Amino acid sequence: MDTVTRRKFLQLTAGAVAVGAAAPLLSVDEIAAAAVNRPLAAGTPIVVMVTLYGGNDGLNTVIPYTDSLYFSSRPEISYKADTLLPLDAELALNPAMKGLKSLWDQKKVAIIRGVGYPKPDRSHFSSMAKWQTASPEKHINTGWLGRWIDTQAEDSMLAISLGSVLPPLFAGAKRSGSVLPLGGLVIPKGSVATNCLQLAKVSRADSSLMAAAATSMRNLFSVSTTVQPILKAPAPVAVDLPVTNGGNAGGDSNLAQQLDVVAKLIAAGSPTKVWSVSLGGFDTHANEANAQAALLGSVSDSISRFISQMKSTSRSADVTVVVYSEFGRRVVGNGSQGTDHGTSGPMFIVGEKVNGGFYGDQPSLKNLVNGDLAVTTDFRDVYATILESLLKSPVEPVLGKWSGRTKFLKV
Repeated sequence: MDTVTRRKFLQLTAGAVAVGAAAPLLSVDEIAAAAVNRPLAAGTPIVVMVTLYGGNDGLNTVIPYTDSLYFSSRPEISYKADTLLPLDAELALNPAMKGLKSLWDQKKVAIIRGVGYPKPDRSHFSSMAKWQTASPEKHINTGWLGRWIDTQAEDSMLAISLGSVLPPLFAGAKRSGSVLPLGGLVIPKGSVATNCLQLAKVSRADSSLMAAAATSMRNLFSVSTTVQPILKAPAPVAVDLPVTNGGNAGGDSNLAQQLDVVAKLIAAGSPTKVWSVSLGGFDTHANEANAQAALLGSVSDSISRFISQMKSTSRSADVTVVVYSEFGRRVVGNGSQGTDHGTSGPMFIVGEKVNGGFYGDQPSLKNLVNGDLAVTTDFRDVYATILESLLKSPVEPVLGKWSGRTKFLKV
């Protein structure tokens, strides 16, 4: 019989689940069971964070299509004005973003312009760390939502990230959010499984780390046949989108798959207040016009489909989607028909609680800061509004004595 230690068990399952220290390992079954036994109270706001990794080019997302400087600054990667989706007399959406344009027309999209932080950093890692920790001035080890999790009653279902690695966003000082691998969990079988189940028993002699490992093992093996069908069941129907190839439009990307799982579990009543999903590939140093349009099309289609799915549930009015990236791009195109790392960019807030429209000043193309767009809105203004108005929590434990707000919500 194979000898299995807790260390060996974690190595065996690392291909399916890789998380930060103290991050609970959740199975869909556990989440679904919680949805059945203690569903989220009706009317409780739900926040879905969408992270665009790589640095999305905001200037080719929300486009100043009447400004000649836009076209002259990037002649090889600018879009023709007649292909764009006008939002007002000055700004338009990328032509691939028809789904979000439809939601804009319904007053369900707030676009916050010029979002960033003081003294911008063009490093992917440093900049994303600043966004996820909400600490531009100094390095800290907790995410802004992780600090919020620390203020709440302990609940492994409170905040869940789709994927294999816990984002810094959800890391707290005392505990963290949880991880749900998109493809499911790889559970050992046979004699290995028998040994693992023995190791899942917590002993009084266990250290806290050993006890946590044992608890994680036990959770992984807690499979309930009565709730497994929730994940296997079809996602909620997107009631007002066209059906193509047997499914609603926008259902084939990785982001759409993540949001499908979120939609299923929200519809089932999962007691989760914050979800995290993501899409990479936005580091468009070359061939930007085509590459970014494909990515933005995926974002737009996936989110509009998700919002439509929520209409066929009782949670439509509760869900708010927040879209951000670590930085924008340089104004002037590079020599590879792309752009290099920049500073500020737009954020999108989507949902029925949103008071649709523009917020924050549009950065001027005439008054650049070292060749970059100025930061006109601090991201902490947005976070403070999410904390107070959606998560119904005080700002100070998370952001300190931060006074700024961006009032993009009806509530």
